[in-house]
Amino acid sequence: MSSDQRFGLARRVVLPGPLALDGGGSLAPVEIAYETYGTLDADAGNAVLICHALTGDQHVASVHPRTGKPGWWTRMVGAGKPIDPARHFVVCANVLGSCMGSSGPASVDAASGQSYAMTFPVITIRDMVRAQAMLLDHLGIGTLRAVVGGSMGGMQVLSWAATFPERVRAAVVIAATARHTAQNIAFHEVGRQAIMADPKWHGGDYYGTDDAPAAGLSVARMAAHITYLSEAGLTEKFGRRLQSRDAKGFGFDADFQVESYLRHQGIAFVDRFDANSYLYITRAMDYYDLAEEHGGRLADAFRGTRTRFAIVSFDTDWLYPTAESRSIVHALNAAGAAASFVELSSPYGHDAFLLESPELNRVVDGFLSAV
Repeated sequence: MSSDQRFGLARRVVLPGPLALDGGGSLAPVEIAYETYGTLDADAGNAVLICHALTGDQHVASVHPRTGKPGWWTRMVGAGKPIDPARHFVVCANVLGSCMGSSGPASVDAASGQSYAMTFPVITIRDMVRAQAMLLDHLGIGTLRAVVGGSMGGMQVLSWAATFPERVRAAVVIAATARHTAQNIAFHEVGRQAIMADPKWHGGDYYGTDDAPAAGLSVARMAAHITYLSEAGLTEKFGRRLQSRDAKGFGFDADFQVESYLRHQGIAFVDRFDANSYLYITRAMDYYDLAEEHGGRLADAFRGTRTRFAIVSFDTDWLYPTAESRSIVHALNAAGAAASFVELSSPYGHDAFLLESPELNRVVDGFLSAV
């Protein structure tokens, strides 16, 4: 395997567009940052698209340029892994609205010469998928061997199968949902309000000031991070143990280890993510309702599809619990789609799809080997 296959090729493309948006209007041009791993077959039949989650990016299996850490899914993508560049041509694109090179609020609006900030159009999951389709057209990929993703990535996978069924041979949906619930929306709104209440947010016009709303974004990350974990996992890892002290401080420092952990997560997050992007992407997730997009019946989103589906949930995921995955499976069955489903056991909650999980690797490897 060449070094390019091993570490990926980082690319950025500016597509003329226009990209029609669900909210009305359009976006042009459309800039997309992406990475590829492996070699595309002569018939372009070995392409696998990986869709990332809310705070993810295109650096799925290569070193992150800002943090210096390994890619976010090296457990799944790489030599000898279920998604292997020796067999697959792997594509992972930074989603529309994000801050790692694709068009988003931090991008410069050619009309004004300034960052879009809050004038960037509100987007949807389906808009993200349409932008990815434009990228694949640019790469000469007509049909995908598979689309794979967890969490928000799983939402994109479902949207791919519903929007471009003729382009998707197989879909792997992990720890995801077909629509955001009131509870999901509520947690996101807490995070958005934390950002917008930060006096340094300035209505979103903080670019170029070196004074971004770090405190608000940090709190938003802390609140969201709790939903990615499980009570059992938190108890096992932290319990009520104190942080670097023998007794309670009777103040508001981080007395408990779990407090220190959440603060660290919040601080680390602001070094790699943009506050406005957080607003836009969480809003896109909250608007997501696949059944609503197809007349109110989820099965109609998959009517007549030839795509094969693998749906995976985790028993301790309370953000997108197994019941949500079962609803997707029931809709697929009603539509006559080929679908398999498994609930895996893990103490790690929603984040289990990102962590060491031999069972998940076996499921994905077995499914992709059969398509």
